[in-house]
Amino acid sequence: MLASSTPPLLLLLLLLPPPSSSADVIVTSDTLMRWVEEHGDPLSHLVLDPEAGHLYVGGVDHLYQLTSDLEVVSHVRTGPYLDSPDCLPPIVPRDCPSATPTHNHNKLLLVEAGPGAGPGSLIVCGSLFQGICDKRSLSNVSQLIYQTSNPVDTQYVAANDPRVSTVAVVITTENKQEVGGAGGVLRLMLVGRGYTSKGPGDIPPITTRRLFPVPPPRRAFSQEEELGKLVVGSYSEYNNHFVKAVAHGNHVYFLFSRRDMWHKKEYRTYASRLCAADRSFYSYVEVPLLCRGGYNLAQGAWLGSHGGKPALFVVMAAGQASTPVATGRSALCVYGMAELDAMLQRAQEVCYTEGGRGSSGQEDAYIEYAVSSKCLKLPKDSLSEYPCGGEHTPNPIASAVPLPATPTFTSSTQLTAVTTATEAGHTIAFLGDGEGRLHKGSVVRADLLLDDSQQHVFVLTNRRLSKVPVSTCERQTDCQSCLSFRDPYCGWCVLEGRCSRKHQCQRHTQPNHWLWSFEPTNQCVTVQSLRPANQSKDEQTQVTLSVVQLPVLEAESLSCVFGLLPPEPAVVTGSSITCQSPAPELLPLMLTGSDHMVLPVSLMFGHVTVTTGDMTFYDCGAVSRLNQSSQCLACVSSVWRCNWCPLDQLCTHNHSCVNQHIILNQRVRQPVCLPTCLSVCLSACLGRYVLPCLSSVNRSLLVPLPVRLRSRSNLITGLCYLFVYLYYNNTVPLQDEAQYVCVVQIEGVQINLTAAVEKTHDNTNTFTCSPHQVTPPSCDSPHQVTPPSCDNPHQVTPPSFQLYDCSAGQSDCSQCRAVPEEYGCVWCSGSPTPSCVYNQSCTSVPADTCPPPQITHVLPVSGPLEGGVLVTVTGSNLGMRYQDVVGGVTVAGVQCPPQPEGYQISTRVVCELQSSGKQREGPVLVTVGTTPPGKSKQIFTFQDPQLRDLVPDKGPVSGGTRLTIRGKQLLTGQKSDLSAFLGPQPCYIVEEVTDSQLVCQTGPSNQTAEVSLRVLFGKAERTVPNVTFRYLDDPVITDVTPAESFYEGGRVVLVTGRNLGVVQQPIISVWVEPLEVQRVKRRRRLALLVSERCSVLSSSQMTCPSPKVSPEVKVKGVWFQLDNVRVHYETIKGKRFTYHPNPEFFPLNREAPDVPYRFKPGGVIAVEGQDLTRAISRQEVRARLGDQECVVKTLDSTHLYCEPPEIQPMSVDDSNELPSLQVFMGNLRVDLGLVQYDSDSLSIVPLAAQVGLGAGAAVIILSVLVVILMYRRKSKQALRDYKKVLLQLETLEINVGDQCRKEFTDLMTEMMDLSTDVGGPGLPLLDYKTYAERVFFPGQQVAPLSRQLDLPESRRQTVEQGLQQLNNLLNNRLFLTRFIHTLEAQQGFSQRDRGYVASLLTMALHDKLEYFTEVMKSLLQDLVQQYVAKNPKLMLRRTETVVEKMLTNWMSICLYSFLKVSVAGEPLYMLYRAIKYQVDKGPVDTVTGKAKRTLNDSHLLREDIDYCSMTLMVLVKNGVEVQPCPVKVLDTDTITQVKDKILDQVYRGAPFTQRPAADSLDLEWRSGQAGHLTLSDDDVTAVVQGRWKRINTLQHYKVPDGATVALIPRSQSSGGVNQVFQTGEKTPMLEGEEDEGLRLWHLVKSSEDPEIPKHRKSSMRERERAKAIPEIYLTRLLSMKGTLQKFVDDVFVAILSTKRPPPIAVRFFFDFLDDMAEKHGIDDPETVHIWKTNSLPLRFWVNILKNPQFVLDVQITDSIDAVLSVIAQTFIDSCTTSEHKVGRDSPVNKLLYAREIPRYKQLVERYYSDIHSSASGCYQEMNSTLTELSGSFASEMNSLVALHELYKYINKYYDQIIMSLEEDSAGQKMQLAYRLQQVAALVENKVTDL
Repeated sequence: MLASSTPPLLLLLLLLPPPSSSADVIVTSDTLMRWVEEHGDPLSHLVLDPEAGHLYVGGVDHLYQLTSDLEVVSHVRTGPYLDSPDCLPPIVPRDCPSATPTHNHNKLLLVEAGPGAGPGSLIVCGSLFQGICDKRSLSNVSQLIYQTSNPVDTQYVAANDPRVSTVAVVITTENKQEVGGAGGVLRLMLVGRGYTSKGPGDIPPITTRRLFPVPPPRRAFSQEEELGKLVVGSYSEYNNHFVKAVAHGNHVYFLFSRRDMWHKKEYRTYASRLCAADRSFYSYVEVPLLCRGGYNLAQGAWLGSHGGKPALFVVMAAGQASTPVATGRSALCVYGMAELDAMLQRAQEVCYTEGGRGSSGQEDAYIEYAVSSKCLKLPKDSLSEYPCGGEHTPNPIASAVPLPATPTFTSSTQLTAVTTATEAGHTIAFLGDGEGRLHKGSVVRADLLLDDSQQHVFVLTNRRLSKVPVSTCERQTDCQSCLSFRDPYCGWCVLEGRCSRKHQCQRHTQPNHWLWSFEPTNQCVTVQSLRPANQSKDEQTQVTLSVVQLPVLEAESLSCVFGLLPPEPAVVTGSSITCQSPAPELLPLMLTGSDHMVLPVSLMFGHVTVTTGDMTFYDCGAVSRLNQSSQCLACVSSVWRCNWCPLDQLCTHNHSCVNQHIILNQRVRQPVCLPTCLSVCLSACLGRYVLPCLSSVNRSLLVPLPVRLRSRSNLITGLCYLFVYLYYNNTVPLQDEAQYVCVVQIEGVQINLTAAVEKTHDNTNTFTCSPHQVTPPSCDSPHQVTPPSCDNPHQVTPPSFQLYDCSAGQSDCSQCRAVPEEYGCVWCSGSPTPSCVYNQSCTSVPADTCPPPQITHVLPVSGPLEGGVLVTVTGSNLGMRYQDVVGGVTVAGVQCPPQPEGYQISTRVVCELQSSGKQREGPVLVTVGTTPPGKSKQIFTFQDPQLRDLVPDKGPVSGGTRLTIRGKQLLTGQKSDLSAFLGPQPCYIVEEVTDSQLVCQTGPSNQTAEVSLRVLFGKAERTVPNVTFRYLDDPVITDVTPAESFYEGGRVVLVTGRNLGVVQQPIISVWVEPLEVQRVKRRRRLALLVSERCSVLSSSQMTCPSPKVSPEVKVKGVWFQLDNVRVHYETIKGKRFTYHPNPEFFPLNREAPDVPYRFKPGGVIAVEGQDLTRAISRQEVRARLGDQECVVKTLDSTHLYCEPPEIQPMSVDDSNELPSLQVFMGNLRVDLGLVQYDSDSLSIVPLAAQVGLGAGAAVIILSVLVVILMYRRKSKQALRDYKKVLLQLETLEINVGDQCRKEFTDLMTEMMDLSTDVGGPGLPLLDYKTYAERVFFPGQQVAPLSRQLDLPESRRQTVEQGLQQLNNLLNNRLFLTRFIHTLEAQQGFSQRDRGYVASLLTMALHDKLEYFTEVMKSLLQDLVQQYVAKNPKLMLRRTETVVEKMLTNWMSICLYSFLKVSVAGEPLYMLYRAIKYQVDKGPVDTVTGKAKRTLNDSHLLREDIDYCSMTLMVLVKNGVEVQPCPVKVLDTDTITQVKDKILDQVYRGAPFTQRPAADSLDLEWRSGQAGHLTLSDDDVTAVVQGRWKRINTLQHYKVPDGATVALIPRSQSSGGVNQVFQTGEKTPMLEGEEDEGLRLWHLVKSSEDPEIPKHRKSSMRERERAKAIPEIYLTRLLSMKGTLQKFVDDVFVAILSTKRPPPIAVRFFFDFLDDMAEKHGIDDPETVHIWKTNSLPLRFWVNILKNPQFVLDVQITDSIDAVLSVIAQTFIDSCTTSEHKVGRDSPVNKLLYAREIPRYKQLVERYYSDIHSSASGCYQEMNSTLTELSGSFASEMNSLVALHELYKYINKYYDQIIMSLEEDSAGQKMQLAYRLQQVAALVENKVTDL
């Protein structure tokens, strides 16, 4: 990204992911980028519909429609087809021998706006058929709106060569030349195309094409003379390579490159312009574009805004010498549209008025394209008078002067696409390129688009469409990474703590609130300084932070957070912020071995960290404790402000001591006095030699202690201090000498020495301590301490006086000899033991050499093969100086160079381990000088640590994930030598390392990525092979429920969000503080944080138990700690998480809690309490009685009701036999007392008394019932019955629920096998002709569609001529309406005739559906007029008129595609299959059609039939092999039923009409080699009892389970009795049996008296059924209903869903009905609802539901038809507006769906409402659809037969029709009667009055 000079232009180079190898459509997405790979390589064009947001992609042979999320909505294949560029379409192979299957390259893809508010269309032009175009629906590109089947030469638009470019732009102008244009609007397409050598060679470079309106005989896309074109003299010379066409203002601009034919013959880029309203191209003018640097070929362009003004952004490439071939060298040049227009106008003006010559006399403008025109000298005002030229002005004009521009951006990669956006006042350009290095070979096409929200850019490459975000601000998690990102879209939103775009930051208008990433001077809000930067941990002070770039705040407040402590309020003053440091008791404990700790000080705005600084808290007590040898010096010379209290032996931050005397820190400067500490240090006191003391000690200040110690165990332990106060001047008078004392302390014994003061001549006071003889307990002889005086008060460092002992601290020879010579210490080897003494104290000759080294310890004892770790060797005599051991240390035989900084004289050597090259082990050797080497007892091992795996392998980018790394020999070296890294980020080791495992915690990363794990063992690096760690997006919490809990906690909090699965340790934390400060003082260890672990359920959900909180604290906040991500509850829900007091429960026996509660079985236990529902719901409460559950039924604020088991549970408490009732609410567990069940005791009432009481009770109950019945009759009986019946039904449904679930599971298993067939060829949809035949002419054996015109050949031609004239008459609206009205007025014209005529008219006018629709609307308007005068609600209720049947047919035509594309067809088929499967699972009586499994009460087989399921192995021939196929049947099935089931299984998925008929096959049972038995419904073995004959079943033949059978063709001489069960016949019967007096039966014998008429039988049956519905039968119906419920729902939802747009016909017709209601003043919504219901659901859908065979090629049996009837009736009831109430006497079929119908009613109402509220104005789209339907199916209609049938009605009512036509004046003018007479004369030689 680079920035240019003002105005700023920012550039983004897009980097896309590599394409996958698959050619399929693959959509891949992450949180930031999506892409889709598509067929059609190379994809060439991309266009966005701004209204719907859909994307359209054109490529080779493919056209795609996608959503803005790149989900494919529609896909169309556009090729390959038979074509040749040398031939003109249509292509006929015999006329075009060169034609071959040719790929269709997309050349143009444009969105055309619709007329007015109507829908637009997609213009698609390809390279096939000379570049013709078509229009497609924007909502579904597979729907053609316009396509020419026989294009003419003026309709050739695009170039027929894939290599030749074509561009276009759609414009809308006033239609001044044509009358009848839609509102005076003329929509045109201006096309620019290059020259092609094949095909028509006379198509100009720029042409104008007609889009709308297209009145006949004009054609869409035609190039008409009056519309204009760019005339050229030579097409081949002016071969323009077009890049872009845009409309701007009142002009159209073309950008192209070509050879400059006028001057240097070099290739150049041009911009041309002409007026949008100029139909003659008089205004055409072009100018060359110069992009400095030799960039001459335009590759892509975009019209955008730059600096607030329109500009043309052009990506240019440098061409290869004098060729149009672009090189990789590219640049972006920007041309302001104002400058471009000025240059074009200048060229026009010069050519108009100055003959083409400029002021300098040079040619500035000329006439281009080799036409006979020249520049003129017209009047000066010619351009202003004719801005768009005229017939007299010269054209086309070209400027000889180019418009120059300096490249804004250059690249060595060929740039191919550009688009721009404006963000926060800055123009940002996005560039795409075509270099493989960036895009793995995918060239970015010139169509680079931003979406409407300007959030994403769509990038098109050869095979992929990508949706790339314009910015990834959210990936930058901190301010520093955000500002260093240098993204012009991004900036740091300070108070929101996130990297965002400017408008997303709420306060971006205020200074310092949003820091732009692209501004190099911006810096993050930082803490410049803290005052104080450090303070004692034992004090609390005001801390002042000086902050840079602090944003301005209004009334809000900031807070300071020290570490993890609660926030403190902050006071802002300018750029300084003051806040209180934490109370000492709140600070965390200091680490052992440290005298300070550093706490981050975070400046917080709410929960957002604005900036962070560090503050140090020190502990003066720890300073002295860590320096026991020199506490005073360490205290007063420390970097902290510590002072020494000598008499208290205390290092303190205070400036005063309890015992007065104090020595201030050396950093403190006081104007009056300087306290100086004089240390009298006995080195024997600490038992070691103190090196730091020697560096500042002068020789004169050394005081040797010439004593001999009795033994080494008696060392002096303590320090001797002399304190001298020195005053700088005499301004403060000194007091008496006796007040000054020198204090010496040895081993706790304090010695006070008198101090004398002496004033010298230079006003300095010198203090002298009196001599004192000290005899320490460990000294043999007394010695004298004479403290020297200090007479230099101006020295900065106070003098140190050292009383030393050579033997102290110098335990070996090397240490002793290392003491500086001025101390005079020597190693004396005399008695009693060798030791270090003062040289004057040695009684023997001092040693010159030391003993060999001794090694006591080696650390570590292992290291990596590569070395690199430090090995510490401790011992004695390890040299007197560092040089002694250089080169003398080996570890396991490998040299180990010592490190000078780690060396301690004689006692320690630190060396760096070197590489061993292999695994080895051995001791450590140290050699000093010529002495023998020292050898360690410990063995050092060179190890090769190995990493095997790590868990987990993913975590959030914010870090915090604990990684467990497993391997071997991980404990190589020390823990300090180990470090782990994930990519560049450290992973902090947090636990003790073992040999096989180490644990580290990830740090934050600035991006999501896969990184490898590295572990460093010193300098040796190891990685986990083939394993990476994935940094994933941080978890995001979107919702949390519930929002409250009680104090005891444990309530399950459901957390919803994204990426929760990446969290390793999710925690919910509650921050609390005590209610009273006093409590804090009494209980300083009060926990401030309470936390609980959460459980992750999935990546989008986790549960957290609410933490337990003490009632004595105040909840300050709740947050979720997701590893390193902290999410505060308030930021999710906008409110606090609330804690309430615990619910209070009362014991079961409140009066006597210890007494068991008596419970009577069969009831419920009532538990009382208070606030039981506060912060809890019933579903979360559990109750247990002993070892069993007590089911909670009801919970309110004061009561809990639970239902215990019928039998008393066992106790879980060994101390008591009775169970206790316990209630669990989260962590709250309440024991409510013991429960004792009441046992039924024996009755003590005598039997006689019991009988008497029973009889009396019966009489009373009977009386009460009579009274109740009488009352119920007078009350609202229907409503009560309704509720009761519903309750009964609900209870029954619950009882059969388990059975339904099992049945449904079996059914879904069956349907899953079927679903693979559905949607493809397996959905047996009827072809349109059969569909129309069954809908138009239901029940007719031979419909007119299947007939031929039966005429003698001699008359055929004449009759067909007459019928054609009749067809012309029918196309006259007046004739057609008069014809229909006349027929309907005739008494003999029956209702059946009306339907038949309507269907004949539908056939005859099928090719003119627009006209048919208009006639239908006109007739419907007449119908509305009739019903409005009577009862409007009755309209369309039945099909009583011609127009109502026309409406039925019209709906059927328009909704066929809705059925065909599986929207409704697939659910309907699945419902049919589910019904068939369920019905066939139970017995079906083949005679009566009754079934055990049905929805229809009248078809329910009520008798209990013993049957069992069995499997037959059917031999099926598959090619040459015969394979057994298992088929499930019932043993009660008849042979024909078995054959049907076998055919269903064998021909599964095949249409019914393509299967062999069951009666054409015989079923043969095969057993063994020769056992073949043909089975039939009737044979000699059939059982006859009286006059009843039973049809044979498998049970009759005793066919066993698993038997082998085969279907064989029935022989002509078959002896069996044939069954005449043919398609469409409901009841199969056997031939001849009824005539012989035998009655057939299958499962049940009909109990009907044959003498009773059938209608009486039916009514008797209904009355009998209405009396009582046996529950077992209703249970069967409910079981069937529950099993089919999903499939019924799916069909209803498919029909009534508005998730996808409803069919256009439905929207169109409902709009029409709304208009009719409004026109006639009908404001009753119920009336319009009834009209819509009668016109669509009852007229079309109910017909389809009851008769699926109208749409599907399936067989509908009696039993299936009975089920469909119930479902269809349910649909009818759902569409009615009346309230659906049922009672006890209601039909069972209505009872079944009583509970579902209200839900279905809501579906219907929402369907109607959504269509009504959607935008109307779909007439244009409807017309387009009708036009398409007319062309699609017209050939299926036998129109001549339909016309001939219609003529029969004309002939029948000839006179009446003639009379009606003659009575109409308009008909007379049109001579309609005369024309009809002509028809009659031709069709039947009728004698007329001609």
